[in-house]
This record gives sequence, C-alpha cells and structure tokens, in this order.
Amino acid sequence: MENSIEIENESFGNNEIEKTKVSLMRILVERQDPSSKEVDDWALRRFLIARDLDVEKASNMFLKYLNWKRTFVPNGSFSPTEIRHELLQNKMFLQGSDKKGRPIAVVLASRHFQHEGGVEEFKRFVVYLFHKIFARMPPGQEKFIVIGDLKGWGYANIGPALGRGKRGTHPGP
Repeated sequence: MENSIEIENESFGNNEIEKTKVSLMRILVERQDPSSKEVDDWALRRFLIARDLDVEKASNMFLKYLNWKRTFVPNGSFSPTEIRHELLQNKMFLQGSDKKGRPIAVVLASRHFQHEGGVEEFKRFVVYLFHKIFARMPPGQEKFIVIGDLKGWGYANIGPALGRGKRGTHPGP
C-alpha cells in the first residue's frame, strides 16, 4: 500500500484529473478567500484526497480550515512564550528524518502533566509542533513519523479530570 501512495505522490505532476481538480479548487477557494493564493498545490491536493476528489467538499473543508487557522493562530504561528509550560516539560523532540525523507518526532508521554496553561496551551503546543514538523518536510512529502514512548505513562499524565476519576469524563465504558 505504501508503494502505491508513493507512486501516486510522484505522479501528481502527470495525473491530469488531479491537476484539473486542483485548478478548479484553486479558482473556487481564491474567489472566496484571496489569502489562499499563498497555499501550494500539494496542500490543496491533500484536501481533495481527504474528500475523494470532490472539489466542492474539499473546497468547503479547506475554507473552514483557513477560517479556523486565522482564528486559532492569528499570527500564523505561536511563539515559544505562548506555550512556555508545555515546552518546559521537554516531552517532544524532532529527530531528523528517515531514508524516505519523512521527519521523525519522538514523544515522551510520561513527561506530560496538566499545568496552569491548561488545555488551551496544550492545543497551541500541538499546533506549534505540527508547524515545526511540516517545516522540515521537503516539497512533495506528505508523511511524517511520530514515535510515542509510553514508558512510565499513567493516570497522572492524563490530567486532573481523568486522574481523579470524575464520572462522565472518561470516553470508555
């Protein structure tokens, strides 16, 4: 399966159907949001693939994403001072790339603890990390690797709501 995806990625430039649909999508989204001109074809293609090459659905999804990004990340990225508590936990590291050029990230789950920044800071931290990972991806690469080390991870790392066993907060039975 992985080989077929790589072949698909390499042949994007030769796939006329995808090229046409990306062009149509670009026209639709640029008409509704001129800032989308800054987005490359690979990004638009990811949204098309996520919506089974349905241009209208992919365009709607992409426009919702742009709106979310403007709201949640108004400056385009987060500064380290906005996620200070998360960074101080030293729980995620970028470790180069594999033979295929995919960036590698390592997460040490036992170092994650709830703090005064709360869930909102954690969300900003996750977006910050994705930005860092994506910045290391070469053009055309659409995959990355995350290695999660769960050694020593437990209820204390989940947060107060689940760690204290409050009813109705756990997704399980």
